[in-house]
Amino acid sequence: LYKKQRPQLGDLPSKRGKTTFYNPSYSTANSNAEIKKLFENKKVFDYTKSMYLIKDFVSLANTKPDDIILDFFSGSATTAHAVMQLNAEDGGNRRFIMVQLPEKCEEESEAFKAGYKNICEIGKERIRRAGEKIKAEHPDKDMDIGFRVLRIDSTNMKDVYYKPSDMTQETLLDSIDNIKNDRTDLDLLFGVMVDCGLPLDMSIETKAIDGKTYYVVNHGDLVACFEQDVPEKLIYEIANMKPQCAVFRDSSFATAKDKVNVTEIFKNITGRDDCVKVL
Repeated sequence: LYKKQRPQLGDLPSKRGKTTFYNPSYSTANSNAEIKKLFENKKVFDYTKSMYLIKDFVSLANTKPDDIILDFFSGSATTAHAVMQLNAEDGGNRRFIMVQLPEKCEEESEAFKAGYKNICEIGKERIRRAGEKIKAEHPDKDMDIGFRVLRIDSTNMKDVYYKPSDMTQETLLDSIDNIKNDRTDLDLLFGVMVDCGLPLDMSIETKAIDGKTYYVVNHGDLVACFEQDVPEKLIYEIANMKPQCAVFRDSSFATAKDKVNVTEIFKNITGRDDCVKVL
């Protein structure tokens, strides 16, 4: 790598020496062969960066063992691969955040024929395969190769812009629940985590009482239940955990009296009534 100097008109070309940072493993040919081997000899991505180059960059940046490495243009997730490889080599616990638009793969491409419809799918699969490969190569290391895949979306709440004159019986019924119909429990849970300022890589346990599911984030920093008709037994179970925040949806309670009762239960057990939130 070197800085190119452009001579002024009439000047002789510069003879300033180049500063070189090069290793044969950094070549495009080597990096293409690297990902091809990882995907069982399928060419799923063109012109990927070398994992060894990115690994050396992370080392040269003097990152700490528990730093977070961010790549806004992750492509085939070479940076994630490099971070895991470096952790295996020096015992670090660096984490990564990969950001990539879901650019579609061309239908005639080998990636599309192999079942990858967009670049994000290639990146996710590379992280899985690279992680398993690195763990197999370093059986003595207790490595965490898990990761979460999140998508940016609009709010979970319905947009309500009706004027009184526009209201009908149908729109009134639609307003009973203010959460969009296509949202899952996990959509709501991660939305709440963002609102509460909680890191999205926190541990999440899924539990159930009497067939009603609830979620415990980071051993009780947040507990959420989005079921309908939540039984009192479950309310007491969550309240006794004394979470920093407990979240329910409005339709979890049949009447306003039930909703008030939840607040009173939490107040009596935790001494607080501000930890209960209703979507």
